[in-house]
Amino acid sequence: MKMLDVPQSGSIGGVTSARNRFGQYKRARSSPVNRNTTFQGVVRARMSANSAAWRSLTANQRAGWEGLGSSLTRTDFLGQSYTLQGNQAYASVNNNRVATGLAVVADAPAIATPVALLTVTLTLTAAAFSVAYTATPLAAATYLMVFASPQRSAGRSFEGDLRLIKVGAAAGASPLVCLSEYTARFGIPIVGQRIFLALVTATLGFESGPFTMSQVVA
Repeated sequence: MKMLDVPQSGSIGGVTSARNRFGQYKRARSSPVNRNTTFQGVVRARMSANSAAWRSLTANQRAGWEGLGSSLTRTDFLGQSYTLQGNQAYASVNNNRVATGLAVVADAPAIATPVALLTVTLTLTAAAFSVAYTATPLAAATYLMVFASPQRSAGRSFEGDLRLIKVGAAAGASPLVCLSEYTARFGIPIVGQRIFLALVTATLGFESGPFTMSQVVA
């Protein structure tokens, strides 16, 4: 049921408050599904390792991450901006570093600002899935992280389930081929289905803003 109210999220009793592009709404509360996939296990193990490592940092190291977090701004799904706590900044930077093949750092680094992609051309068929982009090649020490959705109906216009399927090499040149990685995760692309993408560049654990797009498999 759509409604007008102050921004809110979460559940009370059997009712959940949520938001989509049309505004706030309430729905019956549903229990989340735990699929226990291999990919989920990797992410959970990474988060568990981050939590354990955070507890082992010195007070000065944690203070450094608190300072870094106060300079990192995010926007939640209600459209509200917030800054990160120290442990959130530590997890964010080191998650990205691990995903791009870099070592975890204990001391808070200086902020790096990756340049987001300017243009993207997607080739998407049952036999081809590649991302051509500019600027190319990427800057030194910069990786391309490709997040993709499961296959959806062609009429769908919004997607909230985007998962990391591939990380391109540092300073990699266009195009980046993703067919085998996508197929291993979601199956062979089916003609007529829509796939959503978010393309993010990452430098030393810091992310650019996402380049978002979708396309129907031809």
